Amino acid sequence: MRTTFLLNGSEITADTTPTTTLLDWLRDHPGLTGTKEGCNEGDCGACSVMVTDVDGARALNACILFMPQLEGKAVRTVEGISAPDGTLHPVQQAMIDHHGSQCGFCTPGFITTMATAHLNGDTDHDTALAGNLCRCTGYAPIIRAAEAAETAPVPDHVKDIPLLLAQNTSGEPKAGAEPPTTPEALATWLDQNPGGTLIAGATDVGLWVTKQFRDLGPVAFLNRIPDLSGVTVTEDDIRIGAATTLTDLHNAMAPRHPGFAELIRRYGSVQVRNAATIGGNVANGSPIGDGSPALIALDATLHLRSVDGVRTLPIEDFFIDYGKQDRAENEFVEAITIPRQDDALRCYKLSKRFDQDISAVCGCFWIEVVNDVVTEVRLAFGGMAGTPKRAAHAETALRGQPWTDAIVARAMQAMSRDFQPLSDMRASADYRMQTAQNMLLRAWLEDQGQATNVLEVTS
Repeated sequence: MRTTFLLNGSEITADTTPTTTLLDWLRDHPGLTGTKEGCNEGDCGACSVMVTDVDGARALNACILFMPQLEGKAVRTVEGISAPDGTLHPVQQAMIDHHGSQCGFCTPGFITTMATAHLNGDTDHDTALAGNLCRCTGYAPIIRAAEAAETAPVPDHVKDIPLLLAQNTSGEPKAGAEPPTTPEALATWLDQNPGGTLIAGATDVGLWVTKQFRDLGPVAFLNRIPDLSGVTVTEDDIRIGAATTLTDLHNAMAPRHPGFAELIRRYGSVQVRNAATIGGNVANGSPIGDGSPALIALDATLHLRSVDGVRTLPIEDFFIDYGKQDRAENEFVEAITIPRQDDALRCYKLSKRFDQDISAVCGCFWIEVVNDVVTEVRLAFGGMAGTPKRAAHAETALRGQPWTDAIVARAMQAMSRDFQPLSDMRASADYRMQTAQNMLLRAWLEDQGQATNVLEVTS
């Protein structure tokens, strides 16, 4: 498969297999071994690169980025961050001045991530660099370097203009040569390739290749289907394309449902959120996928497409059992819609690490209270069962009742009839149940104006 893109300012055409990662290709390319392999699963950031498309520049993990995903884009590795004449980028000079590098293995990834944030004017350095791990410096010198470079002008050479995306004017797949460019063409491809693998962000599928060494069989990349991406807001609903990245979804949700946006901010790292899609997060059916509990609580509708048309269902009905979803072999997730509504959503994620960790329990609650009475309630959890699931008994204990601590306590007890959680390496069953119950108590305490965020300390 041939992929044409800009690499450090020069046009490149690479002929690779569909599942060759950018990291492997770079390290086989003479003179481009600065991008490092650390975890090879998108967790450490040593392989970070700057990728620019029509929506701007973003930091991505090269280790789980397949070459066809780069078609028409621009890539900058650490070798392309300094100017062609050798002048250092401001973040590179700041890292030297503030002693931000020791062993140096992680430094190329830090540099590309910092340069991307610098280009975008992003000064939330703790968030921007949460996906870059370092065992040497303790991070303080790196943060000081990022702060020191904030006001420096952006060098012109990193302001890449990506190549125009090649278009397949017919909109139909061509015998494995051209990727589908419309949802209808993708439905045809999937019908002709039952069991084929759809690749959007590859933050999950990438690990099937790098860790499990799986042969994915026929694959279709979704980066040429613009109709699968983006968020459209109407008077009635919010329509989210399945290939919308979590970064873009965060930006759309922040002014409307900030609890959901905050949950998304804790999903992986910036590099992961820049690639991962909400459709992939839902379609893989993981019982610990953070997006699904929020969407269930928001009363979202799922839209599945096949050659027979579009089928819709409440998103909570999509999850049947562990590893089993209500999706035919020739169907794919096309979009998700959320009804327009005043915000009543709270989301809580419990994990061992604040950043870049999988939830032990994720709870998302939609609780409407009118005149101190609960008029509507949806309590959705991840990590408590084999699928994302609502707490039906707890909801019944709340609905139509006064919004008081006594009723909340009753609902907490009812929750024990909703779930029989498992014990695993992340949490015991008893711990999961107690913390899930306490999340509901936290929602009530917050509504009473009490501080519950352990990250906010006041005197």
